[in-house]
Amino acid sequence: MLNLSKSQKTAVAVLRILLGWLFFYAGITKILNASWTATSFLESAKTFSGFYSFLAHPLLIGLVNVANEWGLMLIGLALIFGFWLRIASLLGAIMMLLYYFAANSLPLVPNGFLVDQHIIYAAALLVLRYLNAGLYFGLDGWKVARSVE
Repeated sequence: MLNLSKSQKTAVAVLRILLGWLFFYAGITKILNASWTATSFLESAKTFSGFYSFLAHPLLIGLVNVANEWGLMLIGLALIFGFWLRIASLLGAIMMLLYYFAANSLPLVPNGFLVDQHIIYAAALLVLRYLNAGLYFGLDGWKVARSVE
């Protein structure tokens, strides 16, 4: 474990919670919107369009929608509470890479070259993973503290 100062741990925890809120909100708004579906996003994929069209197939889209909605919400909750952070941040980074390829015609992305918000989110999630961010003011840290007693 890294030897971070209290202010560094606080900064990591704030980043974790803010990213968590972003994911949670994206998921819960999809869950609460009964008409939401990923179909149009998947069918308009710009990179690996065959793969994304496969995911948009009527036999799969229900599962894809549930995985997307609940995945976002549960990853968000895990980040907010710092619980199962290492797996949640890895799954979130994978999800962001899936969004990245579907949303962009590489190497060009809106307002840039190669880098868009999905890559930034994925990188931030991986930083949180490798910093064990759930240990800092999160439930993962509480589990560790309890096991030491």
